[in-house]
Amino acid sequence: MTSDGRKIDVKTVEKYLAGLQESFVVYQAKRYDVKGKNYLKTLDKYYVADIGLRYMLLGSKSTDVGHILENIIYLELLRRGYQVYVGKVDDIEVDFVAMNTGGLIYFQVAATVRDEKTLLRELAPLQKIADHYPKYILTMDEDPEADYNGIRRINALDFLLS
Repeated sequence: MTSDGRKIDVKTVEKYLAGLQESFVVYQAKRYDVKGKNYLKTLDKYYVADIGLRYMLLGSKSTDVGHILENIIYLELLRRGYQVYVGKVDDIEVDFVAMNTGGLIYFQVAATVRDEKTLLRELAPLQKIADHYPKYILTMDEDPEADYNGIRRINALDFLLS
């Protein structure tokens, strides 16, 4: 809002976000410090219940497959009964820390990791996690599954259909 030249109070934004959450238009993903094993109070992320809302607000020219895929994976993890958080390892973000009674699963989501630089960027946060819970990179790449020292890269559609 401020970048659009409008002044708005933080409490007003919080009320709007609370209303959107209560009406199930958006979902809040709180932050979780993976190393410290505690919940953080700032920098929550929000995911929309219907991607069509994104198209309505931004138009089809603002299509960002990576963000849309991340939104879809978030909703699927919720549907599967996980509590889903955005992870933090040092200063790096883990897309999702999914928790249930069976333990934790870590996820990085990217449209593609065929570029070596992108692959290394997506691997970095998962490599910093010292525990032995499953770690995945989900992509739209139609390549065979790969394993990077215990971090599995799989096709997001295969994950969604499993």
